[in-house]
Amino acid sequence: MADRGSADREARRRAHSLGLSAETRAAWYLRLTGWRILKRRYKTKAGEIDLIAKRRKTVAFIEVKARKSRAAGLEAVTPASRRRISRAARIFVAEHPKAGFFTLRFDVVVVRPWALPEKIENAFEAWE
Repeated sequence: MADRGSADREARRRAHSLGLSAETRAAWYLRLTGWRILKRRYKTKAGEIDLIAKRRKTVAFIEVKARKSRAAGLEAVTPASRRRISRAARIFVAEHPKAGFFTLRFDVVVVRPWALPEKIENAFEAWE
């Protein structure tokens, strides 16, 4: 019988793998709809942004959630994760000053089983 620790590790590994797969699906969907992926899994000391994408004069900081419904995906973007994404976005803009000339927004892409990913524009306000 496996111990509780190995079961927890296995669950975390599966969740991580599902998240990576969802990010890949979201990135492909965005590309197919005219977005250019600038960064994937952008890591800073403040946190990580799943995808940063650009289309025309818009740069979107995108949180990807693999969930069974749109509502569950939006609900999974907690106030703490919004703050983390916002802090990381500030760092990105500081490192890439030209980004300040674009419309900046925070989107969520919900990846559901057997469905196209759904992009929710301006899913939350940040810069708090």
